[in-house]
Amino acid sequence: MKVLVAVKRVIDYAVPVRVRPDKAGVEALLPKLSMNPFCEIALEEAVRLKEKGVASEVVAVSVGPQHFQDTLRTALAMGADRAVHVPLAADTFAAAGAGGAAGAGGPPAASESPLQPLGVARVLAALAGREGAGLVLLGKQAIDDDCNQTGQMLAGLLGWPQATFASRLELDKGAAAARVTREVDGGLEVLSLPLPAVITADLRLNTPRFVTLPAMMRAKKRPIESAPLEGLGLAPHDVAPALAVIGVEEPPTRAAGTRVGSVEELVRRLREEARVL
Repeated sequence: MKVLVAVKRVIDYAVPVRVRPDKAGVEALLPKLSMNPFCEIALEEAVRLKEKGVASEVVAVSVGPQHFQDTLRTALAMGADRAVHVPLAADTFAAAGAGGAAGAGGPPAASESPLQPLGVARVLAALAGREGAGLVLLGKQAIDDDCNQTGQMLAGLLGWPQATFASRLELDKGAAAARVTREVDGGLEVLSLPLPAVITADLRLNTPRFVTLPAMMRAKKRPIESAPLEGLGLAPHDVAPALAVIGVEEPPTRAAGTRVGSVEELVRRLREEARVL
């Protein structure tokens, strides 16, 4: 069984960000990018399936500008067998009439339009069909936009069953179905999914392995396949953004706290001012 894993390059989770002066997005205070943490968990799970003999091949996929290949090399160093890059040139969205392009560094500038979940889902659906994937693994969301939509849209486009927020995946070699434990508001839910299927990884699914320097050096010498939109039967308008960000604001500053003289005063203020009693 071939496993397809989508990975995204984002601002590193440890890097502080701030709202840009034009209110069109955020910018990193340090120029450090890395693999989305949830994508890393999905990739780790795919590699473990390969090590157990359940998966025959792990293919990492990323959609975006040229520098996304750095994230694909990290995926190869973690254990992916192949890496596929779907490049988006600077004029991709402009050609589609969207008036922007995918960012070449960190977050997009005000004049740029980021790639959105539906566009990514269309690309992944085309790749899943081309590769003959039996399972597609994704992170449940990206930490830059927090959309949590790509996996669900991909399952809808493919007509495959889906399990989101997976905290445990049980799959035996040659099995026709996967058993997935997923986290829900009320606790845990266990699903049985006939394959092929789409699964999105939650934080507690696993702990990704540390990428060693020798593995990273070997990954730098390995080829990365380029899969242009045209070769997947897609056009720029298929991945063009359908939504526009109107504005991004900093959260309001919390007011300073005050001391109260007695329990009675605290209760009165909670009832009359805060109105929580």
